Amino acid sequence: MIYDCIIIGAGPAGLSAAIYSARAELKTLLIDKQGPGGQAATTHLVENYPGFASITGPDLATSMFNQAMDLGVDIAIEEITDLTLQGEVKEIITDGGEYKGKTVILATGVKPRQLNVPGEIHFRGKGVSYCATCDGAFFKGKTVAVVGGGDSAVEEANFLTRFVEKLYIIHRRDELRATKIVQKRAFANEKIEFVYDSVVKEIQGENKVDSVLIENVNTKEKSAIEADGVFIYVGNDPSTDFLKGQISLSEQGYIITNENMETNVPGVFAAGDIRVKVLRQIVTAAADGAIASVMAEKYIENLE
Repeated sequence: MIYDCIIIGAGPAGLSAAIYSARAELKTLLIDKQGPGGQAATTHLVENYPGFASITGPDLATSMFNQAMDLGVDIAIEEITDLTLQGEVKEIITDGGEYKGKTVILATGVKPRQLNVPGEIHFRGKGVSYCATCDGAFFKGKTVAVVGGGDSAVEEANFLTRFVEKLYIIHRRDELRATKIVQKRAFANEKIEFVYDSVVKEIQGENKVDSVLIENVNTKEKSAIEADGVFIYVGNDPSTDFLKGQISLSEQGYIITNENMETNVPGVFAAGDIRVKVLRQIVTAAADGAIASVMAEKYIENLE
């Protein structure tokens, strides 16, 4: 079988593309190694998606996924091991099979950036986490540190205070970067203490995280904060390692597209956080997915 459209990545961009593709009666396959939702599924609360004053990330992702499945989209929960994007028929090889398609939409999104400090890898799953929604309940009544000062860091810090007794927000600058409404909630939360102008130098412990060694960026003074867990939100990196040599990427590794989501390879499109863009949000990812699917349909029409 040759699919009309193979979508790689089942976050909001990929799911939106799948919905539009299926509605256009294109034979569509959705591939993701972890299942649906992407970064959205790890976000506790979404308050800026039109039509929903407030909805959890997992609920929004599940609704998108169910809609795509109801429209007849095929799904493969598999990891890509190789792919060939050149030519009229694209070939995608996974750990579960081989698939062919007339078009490919790349929507693998981003992955959490690591601090790259001693102890981070060693204590991953033993106190180090990148997902408050996933792991917050394990720290009930305990003390944790959140590293970062953007929306994700501060929003997830607010969420974590439902469980923890005490929370430190460690930020390298002298003020937060999160939007004002998110900051306001954090400043009003008595469980949160802010540690500014500081960076994490080491995550310490024996069998689990016991403390975080920080350094003041101005004075270079080092000190330890006792904590049972560390939640890291210092940005993201594009999930494009498997595309090197196949497609044009920016210096930072993001896919370069035009406004039609077209890459430099005919029949290959990109959507969502994976591409070069000024705003990475669920709503813009969904819009990208819709555009990519419509343009993939037009590409197929021209082929035929």
